[in-house]
Amino acid sequence: MSPFIRRCSTLLVATLASYACGIAPIAPDDLKVIRGQALAPFAIHEECLRLEPGDRTDFTFESSEPVDFNVHYHEGKTIVMPLVREKTRGDAAVFAPALAQDYCLMWEAGPAGALIDYRVRLKRAGS
Repeated sequence: MSPFIRRCSTLLVATLASYACGIAPIAPDDLKVIRGQALAPFAIHEECLRLEPGDRTDFTFESSEPVDFNVHYHEGKTIVMPLVREKTRGDAAVFAPALAQDYCLMWEAGPAGALIDYRVRLKRAGS
């Protein structure tokens, strides 16, 4: 990807993330299950939550088409991505943050769009 497109994409992600993260957060120990989340070509979808050191987020997803997936947070105007998966149809992992931040799990569709199914569970430290 060209540096210009990467910069434009980063600005778009930052703008959209500020809106998406205003959605009600995932409650600790609740399992959020989404099936058939439609992503138009080049569209994004996010799930955002506040994490502290010692917390963990268990997630899994499957996609009908390859998507770019990341876990990220914002530090001023910078987007930090501690976890990145490019052009994947699925993944499952446990994300444990090193820093207290508002983190977002983000899926970005390619030119074909995609349907994603995902599960996310937040576990607080000590629970």
